[in-house]
Amino acid sequence: MGRTVDYYLAPQSPWAYLGHQRLADILQRSGATVRVMPIDLGGKVFPISGGLPLGQRAPQRQAYRLVELQRFSAHLNAPLNLKPKYFPVGGDDAARLIIAADLAQGAASAMKVAGAILGACWAQERNIADEKVLAALLTEQGLPAALLERSHSQAVQERYESYTQAAIDAGVFGAPSYVVDGEIFWGQDRLDFVERVLAR
Repeated sequence: MGRTVDYYLAPQSPWAYLGHQRLADILQRSGATVRVMPIDLGGKVFPISGGLPLGQRAPQRQAYRLVELQRFSAHLNAPLNLKPKYFPVGGDDAARLIIAADLAQGAASAMKVAGAILGACWAQERNIADEKVLAALLTEQGLPAALLERSHSQAVQERYESYTQAAIDAGVFGAPSYVVDGEIFWGQDRLDFVERVLAR
């Protein structure tokens, strides 16, 4: 039986953006499956895990975050705007769209939508909290526009809440986090370890 990666992400996370394609590549190489699980990081996970929204972090931490983002952007050859026009930005609508894609078409579609959303925020200066932008992203990915309407359904909202609770129950405190057989790997810089555990 193949392994499964629980992929906890916040759709406005630059670190999820930097790791997303690499995770997709690892999944393809390993034959593992993925559960794409957007979570309410700032609203629900941070308050109980000691995390702080970016603007409330110490200046030293904020400054170092920019250094690390620049380093990884260059290292991975992944274009990234250090201070995007539309950031901070709410991620709830984008998270629900990813879930709607998953419920309608499966994990591959959810990965495609998530990648488009992350790139829109961090490489394309687009507002992922704007429904028109989300609709355009669906069109660009060749996905049905009806997914946007479905993202407002009660079933999607319940799934969003359940993923957030699952993250809390698993001990997740930041995003992206990748959980394999109950073992947490926090951050895109831990993807090498994810690949190793999948190869065992």
